[in-house]
Amino acid sequence: MEEKTIMKSGLMLGVNPNAQRQTEDFYATEPKALEIFLEKLKEDKIYLFNVWECACGQGHLAEVLKKQGYLAQATDLIDRGYGQGGIDFLGDYLMDRKTKWNGDILTNPPFKLAEKFVEKGMELLDDTGKLILFLKIQFLEGQKRKELFKKYPPKYVYVNSARQLCAKDGEFEKYTATTQFYAWYVWEKGFQGETIIRWI
Repeated sequence: MEEKTIMKSGLMLGVNPNAQRQTEDFYATEPKALEIFLEKLKEDKIYLFNVWECACGQGHLAEVLKKQGYLAQATDLIDRGYGQGGIDFLGDYLMDRKTKWNGDILTNPPFKLAEKFVEKGMELLDDTGKLILFLKIQFLEGQKRKELFKKYPPKYVYVNSARQLCAKDGEFEKYTATTQFYAWYVWEKGFQGETIIRWI
C-alpha cells in the first residue's frame, strides 16, 4: 500500500500502515517517470503508436505522450478535468463497437484492478498492439499473478533503478519521497516467450 508519514520537508509514501488509501485508488505518476521510460524505449528501438491513456486522471502521463506525438485519446472512469470522463475501460466501451484498439495502451491503473486491466487490455488490442502498465515491482509476486503471466507473459519489464513518485490525488507538492519501487510492464499481443528484464 502507498501510505504516508511526516518527513522533514513533506510526506513519504509507503510507510504508514494507518494511512487511509485514496477512495478510487488514484495515485498520479510523476511525468518524469514516463519521460525517462520513453527515452529508454527509443534506445531499444521500441516505438509507440496511437496511444490510448485509459486511466488518465489529471493528465500527468497523457501530457507527456501528447508532447511527444504519441497520444490518440485520454479517458477515465472518473472525470478529473482531463480527457474524457465517464469511460469505463473495464466495461464495454470498445466491445459495443465490435472492434479492437488499433494502437497501444499505456497507463498507471488502480493497483487493486491491475490484473483486470491486463486481461481487458490484451483483449482490446489488435494483433500489433502493446499494453504498457506502470505498476509496483511487487506485481511480479503471487500465485494468482503467476497464472496471469503464464497466459500473458510480459515481453519486457523495465525496472526503475531510482524510485519514482506516485502522489495521492495528484498532490505532488505534499510528498518528497516514497518507499515504493515501480516498473513498466510491456505486453505485446501474441507474445509467448521469456520475459526480458531491463533497468532504467
